[in-house]
Amino acid sequence: MFSKLSYRTQRIIIIVSFLIVPLTLLATFSFLPVANMFWYSVTDWNGYSDKEFVGLENYITVFTDPEYFRVFGVSLYYFFATFVQMAIALYFATILSFRVRFKNFFKGVIFFPYLLNGVAIGFMFLFFFRPDGALDTVLQMVGLGDFAMHWLGNPDIINISLAGTSIWRYMGFNFIIFLGAISSISGEIYEAAEIDGANRWQQFRYIIMPSIRIIISLNLVLAISGALSAFEIPYIMTGGANGSATFVIQTVDTAFKYGKIGLASAMAVILLFIVIIVTVLQKRFFSEED
Repeated sequence: MFSKLSYRTQRIIIIVSFLIVPLTLLATFSFLPVANMFWYSVTDWNGYSDKEFVGLENYITVFTDPEYFRVFGVSLYYFFATFVQMAIALYFATILSFRVRFKNFFKGVIFFPYLLNGVAIGFMFLFFFRPDGALDTVLQMVGLGDFAMHWLGNPDIINISLAGTSIWRYMGFNFIIFLGAISSISGEIYEAAEIDGANRWQQFRYIIMPSIRIIISLNLVLAISGALSAFEIPYIMTGGANGSATFVIQTVDTAFKYGKIGLASAMAVILLFIVIIVTVLQKRFFSEED
């Protein structure tokens, strides 16, 4: 009977047969939870009792209650660290795309932190930042002992310390993406530029930057999204103490520590819309057609 069907009908049946399982899984474990999250966000629910519809009250609480709104300020540390991270990654990717001695060794050194487990990195930097730890010891050795402080105990400096750890943790990812994009540029372009007398800075400005503009925008979106959803490093190292709670840590604590599932869902929806807005702005200002 199947052989009597037209080729177009057979093709549609085969495509649907292959897609039905992954689409069912996608709808069950992605679309349905997101839909439920939107519903929970407009209710007052503790996870086990009856849900009470409260409209936009949870959203108003997030933006007006200082306890919840201040975590946006913490995210700014990771937001600015994103640009530092990308600048350093682009710098090293550009340098190592040219002829440099031991460049394969340096590539491995820069990318290696990204391969490490986040929990291990958190514990490593706990020892690094603790009083009389590795950082204080180095400062003492170079005569800068007066600058030693409680890196994770001082609310004024703790988020800078954690953001610096995140830079070291994730820079390797941006580095390897930039390096791959730069390596795809034809060597003949560099040769022609050298014949015309272009130095390394001019090659970077007029050849490399325009050629990898789309990759930069992609990394920018990923980095900003990661900054807004920072969780692993601050949660492991401080648990959100001393004013280091990020938006995601606050969301998790609100849901599972304080039992405010509805309010936590509203925070998750806000984070989702922020990421969508960032992506739309990226497509607007860094479109491939440009």
